Amino acid sequence: MAVPQHKLSLAEFLEWENAHSDRHEFHRGEVFAMVGGRRSHGRVVANLVRHLGNVLDGSPGQVFSESMKVQVADDTLLYPDVFVTCDKADLATEMIFRAPALVIEVLSPNTQAYDRSQKFALYRRIPALREYVLLDPDTRRAEAFRRTADGGWTFHDMSEDAVLSLPVIEAGVPLADVFQGVDASP
Repeated sequence: MAVPQHKLSLAEFLEWENAHSDRHEFHRGEVFAMVGGRRSHGRVVANLVRHLGNVLDGSPGQVFSESMKVQVADDTLLYPDVFVTCDKADLATEMIFRAPALVIEVLSPNTQAYDRSQKFALYRRIPALREYVLLDPDTRRAEAFRRTADGGWTFHDMSEDAVLSLPVIEAGVPLADVFQGVDASP
């Protein structure tokens, strides 16, 4: 499948992507194909969706994963690995979310630099975002950036903690549960 070579508008991108089964991120008119993930990546995403879904059951928040688009700005659509939104408009949409409070990216060797820098810079443009979490299945690192009252961001390393603390949704998930099943069984 050919990725368009000329710069697209957001509407053109959505029309083009909806005609294809593969996922693509969109930034300033350019299209970026999403590559398939590793087993460990999929395992961490599944673990998070299961545990966060249970935590959020009965609350106004809902958890979503990899196949849902988040619009960061008029010129950018991304596919977070996992995100939580409590926004009424988001919870009524079928296609594009705009106000996640929590975004979690599961790192891989190929995406780590992008997720830590440019992608985080893009996500910071979302006014509703309060917490950005990076999880590394290879090293078992768990790091969070939390928005402060003045709009800045503070870094929290939870790699040595027993629990992945997610204060924005008043929840925590044991890190053992987050990384459960990541190591291949003999």
